[in-house]
Formats: sequence, C-alpha cells, structure tokens
Amino acid sequence: QVQLVESGGGLVQAGGSLRLSCGASGLTFSSYDMGWFRQTPGKEREFVACIRWSGGTTYYADSVKGRFTISRDNAKNTAYLQMNSLKPEDTATYYCTADGSRRFSIRGSSYDYWGQGTQVTVSS
Repeated sequence: QVQLVESGGGLVQAGGSLRLSCGASGLTFSSYDMGWFRQTPGKEREFVACIRWSGGTTYYADSVKGRFTISRDNAKNTAYLQMNSLKPEDTATYYCTADGSRRFSIRGSSYDYWGQGTQVTVSS
C-alpha cells in the first residue's frame, strides 16, 4: 500500500520560511518523479514544483521560482519543499505527489499517488 505523508505545514508570517517533508512508503521511491501541488478552497489545484527521480532536474511554477526549492533524499524516501520569502498568496493546502511513469509533468493527472495534504497559512 502506497502512502505519501506530508508534514511541516503551519502558520508563518509573511517573509518567513517553512520546510515541507513528504515521507513515502510502499513504493520504490527512487524510481518516481515527485511533485508538489497546492490548492485553496474554490480554486483549482495549482502546480508548484517537480523533481526527477534522480534529483538531477527540477522545475518550478513561475509564482514560486526563486523562493521555493524542491529536493529529495532517496536514501530516506523523502521529498522536501523549502519555502522562503513566503507571501499571503502562498496560503494553501500543499500536496505531495508521485509519478511512476516519470513524465516530469506539471499536470496533476500525470501523478499516480497523492498525500493527504498539509496546511500552510501565511499571515500578512
């Protein structure tokens, strides 16, 4: 049974930082591309960042480029999202995703597995 479990969310002031973690189990983590998406009530799910199975290539949404960093530790079966210079508009539930077909995609439909999400709230 595949599980992706996010942690690290919380309440932070604008300009602050948070690091999200995504622990994976039940899959060969090093064979999967990983992604982060976010969603707020009433809005569509939004791509944030993705990283190749090897960790060698990353891609970011323009809205977070230069502020967020996606990374992974295949030895620990964990993906991370370091979020700096947070803005109120970054407030959302953040979801970790895994893609076994390695499509390196910004589309949510390309991902096989999803975590339950972790809430990030940025106050102004």
